[in-house]
Amino acid sequence: MLKNLRLLLLNLFFLPAIASADVPDVVTDISPIYSLAAKVMDGIGEPKLIVQHGASPHEYMLRPSNAKALESADIVFFVGGGLTPWLENPLKNLASQSIIVELMETKNTTRLAYREGANFASHEGHNHGGHDDDHDSHKGHDDHDDHEGHDDDHDSHEGHDDDHEELDPHGWLDPENGKNWLDIMATTLAKIDPENANKYQQNAAKGKKEIDESISQIETMLKPVSDMRFIVFHDAYYYFEDRFGLSATGSISLGDASDPSPGRFIEIQDEIKRLTVSCVFSEPQFNPQTVQNVASGAAIDTRVIDPLGSALQVNSDLYTKLLEDIGKSIASCHDH
Repeated sequence: MLKNLRLLLLNLFFLPAIASADVPDVVTDISPIYSLAAKVMDGIGEPKLIVQHGASPHEYMLRPSNAKALESADIVFFVGGGLTPWLENPLKNLASQSIIVELMETKNTTRLAYREGANFASHEGHNHGGHDDDHDSHKGHDDHDDHEGHDDDHDSHEGHDDDHEELDPHGWLDPENGKNWLDIMATTLAKIDPENANKYQQNAAKGKKEIDESISQIETMLKPVSDMRFIVFHDAYYYFEDRFGLSATGSISLGDASDPSPGRFIEIQDEIKRLTVSCVFSEPQFNPQTVQNVASGAAIDTRVIDPLGSALQVNSDLYTKLLEDIGKSIASCHDH
């Protein structure tokens, strides 16, 4: 009997280690993607985050802890090379045995091109689904069946730099993309962790329902401001605007949040004078003085909107709270 008790205690001691080892090791690039992955993995495991919360993903220095996380990753979920071009080589060199899921390259993902110039009013180029056929050439990114074939597939992205430059990579700000990516994450996780497949799918379904609830709230709060004119710091909100019937007048900086040229400053200031602009929006990741300089001399308010949710707690609820916060900030400028 004492022997049986010892065996029981040994089993109890080792079971947690065995269970935790079976949970896929998941790495994500930015906080909103972490939040989506955490929602799918709720009750099973927790993903890791590469870009420090609050930092700009456009330029980021990979830390040793990030490199270690990539080396041990079973799955990497990241937005795409257009957002984090510096991540391409680490993925190839450190995560060569991982399943790499470039979310902007997945099926049923809405893709929009960057708008050009200081004035967005005449911009056209929405692309809501005509991209699927183009993505079929990205082997391994849609189905993720060929784990061993990742290296060759990832190399095929090296010739897509021009495409990354034209594509607006801020696709997570379209809540329909968020819903789609929950399903993709659940399916990918289920393939390497079939024992938890039902739980992943249930979590994804719950996450999609929560996003739908946020969409309804945002639609209500933004309905009165559908015709409001506003300037954003950089062209990061096209997906959000397009989904909720808004249209920014222009952006201070280019799409990749690089420093605006003197010529662009003049263009934006001319637009503010020519049009009835209610607000200029800054971002916490960048110097607020730039926005203040643009708004100086004009009777307009400045507000902060953040595509990354830097002020929010990093957890599975960040994604929906991020969308709602952007909606609230835009709505707050009405009639100013």
